[in-house]
Amino acid sequence: MTAVAFAPVSPLSSDAIAASACPPLPVVGRDVRVPLVTGGQAEYAALDYAASAPCLQRVWDDVSAYLPYYGSVHRGAGYLSQLSTDLYERSRATVAEYVGARADDVVLFTRGTTDSLNLLASVLPSGTRVFVFETEHHAALLPWRCTADVTHLDAPSSHAEAVATLDAALAADECDGPRLVCVTGASNVTGELFPVRELAEVAHRHGARIVLDAAQLAPHRPVSLAGLGVDWVAFSGHKLYAPFGAGVLAGRGDWLADAEPYLAGGGASRSVTADAVEWNSGPARHEAGSPNVIGAYAIASACRALAEAGLDTLAAREEALLARLRAGLAEIPEVRTLDLFGPDSARVSVLSFVVEGWNSSRFAAALSAEYGIGVRDGLFCAHPLVRRLLGGRADAPTECGAPDAPAGEQNLNAIRVSFGAGTPDEHVDRFVDAARELVRRGAKWTYRTDGGRCVPESDPRGPAVI
Repeated sequence: MTAVAFAPVSPLSSDAIAASACPPLPVVGRDVRVPLVTGGQAEYAALDYAASAPCLQRVWDDVSAYLPYYGSVHRGAGYLSQLSTDLYERSRATVAEYVGARADDVVLFTRGTTDSLNLLASVLPSGTRVFVFETEHHAALLPWRCTADVTHLDAPSSHAEAVATLDAALAADECDGPRLVCVTGASNVTGELFPVRELAEVAHRHGARIVLDAAQLAPHRPVSLAGLGVDWVAFSGHKLYAPFGAGVLAGRGDWLADAEPYLAGGGASRSVTADAVEWNSGPARHEAGSPNVIGAYAIASACRALAEAGLDTLAAREEALLARLRAGLAEIPEVRTLDLFGPDSARVSVLSFVVEGWNSSRFAAALSAEYGIGVRDGLFCAHPLVRRLLGGRADAPTECGAPDAPAGEQNLNAIRVSFGAGTPDEHVDRFVDAARELVRRGAKWTYRTDGGRCVPESDPRGPAVI
């Protein structure tokens, strides 16, 4: 196709800039100001990257440049359709390079990590047994329940224990069918890194396959199918600075090629009669319907931007900010951070904690309403892990209406702060200052429960208007 004005998606650049000169990457919404219940406004400090990261300005610019050329993908004769098809497939190649895909691996575009893992669950051969740690996000815990026998592994307290636990479970298993291990790359609760390469070696030694949930890992660290030795990797665009409704499942193609399509419809089918259907092969088999070419291109653009900035350089900056955050919270005696492998374990920029004497939902609400700081509270779609770390009951209430935790008693939910390539240093400093002030002086406003959420009583800001 003839080149057009929007940016190409390949090849990836490996150029990196020095960590000491690495500013935050420009993101859309960097200068947004929000109203405070106490009057006035504040620049919004987005510290909930683990849920959804803001859009990189580079991604927005690339998508905006492409939009005038948008057309249907794969089945259009017009120039814009052919151009969009070419862009879509080149985006697939860019993502394949970003995740270190092997020559025979396939890349499928999905709606996100949850969709990717549900897709993989739908193509498991009959009789497959899945092994998964209880530390996983629900997206990795739940999809297998309807399609496979599931063995839940206890939360490990160290990398060595994780490897030994999986080794023992696979050695003791008498399943004659296929076996699959599902593991996160980085916890969405504690940010801690799992020993993925070592777990992959154990899985393969026992004849099992392994899928990596890289939702929290891919935005912060290099992810390589070949380098880590995993069979599949899944991640989401909205955590990779590309919030346009797309995700990725990449890896081995044999189970995908042998299974019925994940969705039945146009694109997945090659030939249809009243009595029969011949399904497509390759990625199209599981990408029925009109592909999300904008989402795919956005992910490819984000991959390119992160690779050009240098993931190692970005990680070094985030680690420095994380150390700053942890040092600041360590000066507040009432704060207890949550760790699985210990406070010195390697992690991405995700940190969860509780504050003695505070209900976590009220603390998070006060950070937002009184300081313009956005964090997350609750159990983070990882209920077994968070309840284990908190020592809480399975039926414990988590909403704002639960009473503040008296001194010496457990909190019922947690607070999570997370950031990334677009986070300015001052946002982390503002958060630490606000947390310190809330603990020492208390909230300036009163709060109530509304629909399970903690909200300001008699909020003077009125409904949101955009």
